[in-house]
Amino acid sequence: MIRIEHLKKQYASVTPLNDVSVEINDGDVISVIGPSGTGKSTLLRCINLLEKPTSGKIWVDDVEVTAPDCDMNEVRKRVGMVFQNFNLFGHKTVIENITLAPMDLLGISKQEAYDEGMRLLRMVGLGEKALSYPDELSGGQKQRIAIARTLAMDPEVILLDEPTSALDPTMVGEVQAVIRELAKTGKTMMIVTHEMNLARAISNRVFYMDEGGIYEEGTPEEIFDHPKREKTRRFVHKLKVLELNIDSHDYDFLGMARLIEVWCGKNQITPKLTNRIRLVFEEATQLLIPYSRTPLVKSVCEYSEESGVAKWTFEYSGERTDLTKSDDNLSVSVLKGLAENLTYECVEDENLPNRINIEIR
Repeated sequence: MIRIEHLKKQYASVTPLNDVSVEINDGDVISVIGPSGTGKSTLLRCINLLEKPTSGKIWVDDVEVTAPDCDMNEVRKRVGMVFQNFNLFGHKTVIENITLAPMDLLGISKQEAYDEGMRLLRMVGLGEKALSYPDELSGGQKQRIAIARTLAMDPEVILLDEPTSALDPTMVGEVQAVIRELAKTGKTMMIVTHEMNLARAISNRVFYMDEGGIYEEGTPEEIFDHPKREKTRRFVHKLKVLELNIDSHDYDFLGMARLIEVWCGKNQITPKLTNRIRLVFEEATQLLIPYSRTPLVKSVCEYSEESGVAKWTFEYSGERTDLTKSDDNLSVSVLKGLAENLTYECVEDENLPNRINIEIR
């Protein structure tokens, strides 16, 4: 259905898509997820050439849409798009918004366009709004109209660019309900969304985007329950991450303590847990830094918004030694008192062969 080869999109100061190659099969329902600024919307807009790729090729069936002589008007009859901000004509009624393109681009009669438009309005639950104007509608109603307008062209592929992001939270559900029903029709769909429950429910494939491309892809179960790569895991589990690295005995202890306080405040971590996070860092570094003449410590704190649990991971240089085994060391005693769970493991890393995991609440 859609084939993308070595797609790159570069702007003056950023390259959201660096080298994307993927095939989208007929009937796929693909959710595209990932942090803001990772090229999700850009990918969709490149497929129907609302954004012109810097390099690479895109095919829709056997038509190369990136070819200089491609008739994009013909391609866009087959590839419909639903935007974040509706893009309805304010001076036209709802039914006029829906029938305009089928009459102008497909050449169907006014009566046929009207009949199909009313069928689609009833399908999205808004048959009674046919003669209303967009300004008379709620955000959720406008987005449902926008979906009906896209369907009026009977496209083979539907691209939805964050269709619920501009909506009040109370209106998200009504649009999601329409999208869930649409996903059952067998049409090929790609949807950029931050609604993870929706992505899990409607998709047969999920693309997680980061680092200039599709960082990881798989089924909803693979991506949401068993992600293979670190950034995917952090994103789907809503983990906030702080990384502090130490490579000297004279590291900026006070500066790092301030960074921890700022990070905890930014992520609305409770004062009690903030204090525990800071104390674990202080005691762990007091334990680890004297261990080596040339210390090298990588410390990462992950905070889960869902569970309210924080986890420090300390990877450190030197011989494979479990420094938490000492019963006489004050820092070890303090760490054990703070930790919900404390473990040591050897890892396959020549520079940082030791790892201590400390879970705190």
